[in-house]
Amino acid sequence: MPSYFLNIFVFGGPLALLAGIYLLIQQRNHRQAVKKLAQAKIDGLTEPPTLHPEIDPAICIGCGTCVTACPEGKILGLVNRKAVLVSPTSCIGHGACREACPTGAIDLVFGTATRGVEIPLLSQEFETNVPGIFIAGELGGMGLIVNAITQGTQAIEAIMRQAGTSNTDAFDLIIVGAGPAGLSAALAAKERKLRFKVLEQDTIGGTVSHYPRGKIVMTRPATLPLVGKFQFKEAHKEVLMEFWESAAKEVAGDIITCCQVKSIENLGDKFSLTTGNETFTSRFVLLAMGRRGTPRKLDVPGEELSKVVYRLIDPEQYSNRHVLVVGGGDSALEAALAISEQRGTTTTLSYRNAAFSRAKPKNREAIAAAHTQGRIKVLMNSTVELIEPMQVIISSNNQKTALPNDEVVVCAGGVLATGFLKNIGIHVEEKFGAA
Repeated sequence: MPSYFLNIFVFGGPLALLAGIYLLIQQRNHRQAVKKLAQAKIDGLTEPPTLHPEIDPAICIGCGTCVTACPEGKILGLVNRKAVLVSPTSCIGHGACREACPTGAIDLVFGTATRGVEIPLLSQEFETNVPGIFIAGELGGMGLIVNAITQGTQAIEAIMRQAGTSNTDAFDLIIVGAGPAGLSAALAAKERKLRFKVLEQDTIGGTVSHYPRGKIVMTRPATLPLVGKFQFKEAHKEVLMEFWESAAKEVAGDIITCCQVKSIENLGDKFSLTTGNETFTSRFVLLAMGRRGTPRKLDVPGEELSKVVYRLIDPEQYSNRHVLVVGGGDSALEAALAISEQRGTTTTLSYRNAAFSRAKPKNREAIAAAHTQGRIKVLMNSTVELIEPMQVIISSNNQKTALPNDEVVVCAGGVLATGFLKNIGIHVEEKFGAA
């Protein structure tokens, strides 16, 4: 056999085999992505809840680096050799896909063509259209812990560039909120020797403090001023809260909890912040209070009863009780699952829509399994009509049902602080698939 043909046989054979294996893998991934996207459409799970990738098919080369880069799993997939968001409701806006894309085909956007998301208008330094008022973290649309930490620190650097010296008795800075953004900002403010206070309407920890006991929290490493490296990639709520509380000791004397800011007035060279009992004046204000705002209520008769609460703290307190959980997001599903594991408890989950479009796949799967096993009664397309001391009346499929009830846990999200922001004069935009 001539050496030319021998070389083709020796080297071409393995290459052809590898090419064949590659094509088989590509075809399998294509089928899986098409199937996942089709199921999302059937289930009505097509609206991303927050910041998410928008892919330009004219630029995408179908390399798949964005698919493998996503830390949340296969949120993206390749369909006809182009990247597509195949599990939209599971995307939480990490942005790793955009960073990994070699051609710049991915932008991160808020909202979609059919569902707008209200976002305050900010400069690159996180300053609002009201000079002196800044926003960092979830309120500005960045819900990830690592982003909130980074923005809190960066906002302080921006404030320092404007601060100069002051001859007034006002604080240099008031930070509203003691979640990841507010706490990182407070640590940075202390490091830069600013005179500041943190006003938190609830407790230290922000949204994480509202999670059910034992909930796994996903994040990425970051750096906190005065504290150092934030190493967690995955942690139970309790571990993360212990870390926040330890870090908060660095600024404990400057944090006031259970202190809700009712209004902010622009006095020209400073701002006046009114709470329930006090008034604070400050040259700068950083709003880091998240997007959850005030818990959204059901507005039904009986909701004022003491048995109605708006977050789950300890599932064990519901042992041997008839419990109704209302909502369709991750917090509602996780609360129902945690309560259903308690001894002697009957758990009902009521949701107004036909699908849990805002919940992660693993929570939807766990609820489906619990329903099949008889641990949770799931009522879709249902609404609470009346809450009474010993029962609740629920309307579902044009029928009203009375259920024995001892406790009601409402996990219907929060009323956004849009009105609060507009009263201050902050411009809020409704974005429909825009950065």
